[in-house]
Amino acid sequence: MVNVALLGFGTVGSGVAEVLTRNGDLIDSRVDDLVRLKYIKRAREVFDGPYQDLFVKDFSIIEQDPQVDIVVETIGGTGAALDYTTRALKAGKSVVTANKELVATHGYELLQLAKEHGVSYLFEASVGGGIPILRPLTSCLAANDLTQITGILNGTTNYILTRMIQAGLTFEQALKEAQDKGYAEKDPTADVDGHDACRKICILAALAFGHHVYPDQVPTEGIRHVTLGDAAYADSKGYKIKLLGRAIRQPEGKVCAFVAPHLVADTAPLAGVEDVFNAIAVTGNAIGDVMFYGRGAGKLPTASAVVADVIDIAKDLKRDRHNGWASGSPDLVVSDDGLTSKWYVRAQGTMDQARLACGEIQPLARSGAPTSEVAFLTAPMPRPLVLDKLRGMEVASLFRVLD
Repeated sequence: MVNVALLGFGTVGSGVAEVLTRNGDLIDSRVDDLVRLKYIKRAREVFDGPYQDLFVKDFSIIEQDPQVDIVVETIGGTGAALDYTTRALKAGKSVVTANKELVATHGYELLQLAKEHGVSYLFEASVGGGIPILRPLTSCLAANDLTQITGILNGTTNYILTRMIQAGLTFEQALKEAQDKGYAEKDPTADVDGHDACRKICILAALAFGHHVYPDQVPTEGIRHVTLGDAAYADSKGYKIKLLGRAIRQPEGKVCAFVAPHLVADTAPLAGVEDVFNAIAVTGNAIGDVMFYGRGAGKLPTASAVVADVIDIAKDLKRDRHNGWASGSPDLVVSDDGLTSKWYVRAQGTMDQARLACGEIQPLARSGAPTSEVAFLTAPMPRPLVLDKLRGMEVASLFRVLD
């Protein structure tokens, strides 16, 4: 028998318990053994439900039980989750998590700890929720030299931008709607300021390029300043605004990684990803371009990915899954300033001023635009050059155009 202990019983944790129970016979048949939930650790033991006999408050009960093989961490953050994960690995128990903040910040050390103790640390659900992406990167695409990853990695921001484009809602109105529907937290900072997408692109970059990438190394811009005017200008020339996380392999092993709003052409696959859906495009030298698409969050989709990791471990508790990466370094991640692209600009001024500043431009128009406002697309150039050219103009929005 393979015994599982669950840490946390919120949205994801309760989903994991539900999937393990509902699909128990199927899971047993695929593992060729019995997989059973033995403990659920939560702050309060009082609970009126089918799992009440499994609740414990003291983690040491799980830590010291030699019959517990796999610990599933769904607490989140880097406080108690880091402590419990470290202790579980040292106790010889494999750990599965959906905690992207913990993996992005401490993944390298936890993977090393798992290796030292002959167990596994798996985190498929930490990036795409129910979208299978991490295992395909390391197995299905293992024959490829991967060069670039670009993704819509946060369902909340994608929902907000979709509603701004389709329904003409302001950012504030779309955010309120997302909160009312349960897509956005009461404090939406991690989503709308890009931190969630940043953590996910760090994990993807580490797996794809082989070295730990830390969130504080990745320039991150959110969507708070995206306006209905920006969406209308983009639409006038066949573009949609999307918050993208990008990681591009550079010469000599360097990584260019960043998170920022982009204009994406309507004809590009990423432009059609709407609502709370996520998509991750991967480029390899043999496969070319592939895209992984689906629900990036949610109780059961995320739980599905978590339980898939549980099944993988349960099939062979001591197998080395080779899902790690090397340590990072302060100079691993380079600025995106050297990346050449077209730019979308919205500023105060006239089109003549814009042409004088930037030379060849593509003017944009929208109904109801203030007479003092100008919007246009530039020729391809790196960020420092476009900033230098725009020094004499009062710029309100400056977004890359995805090539």
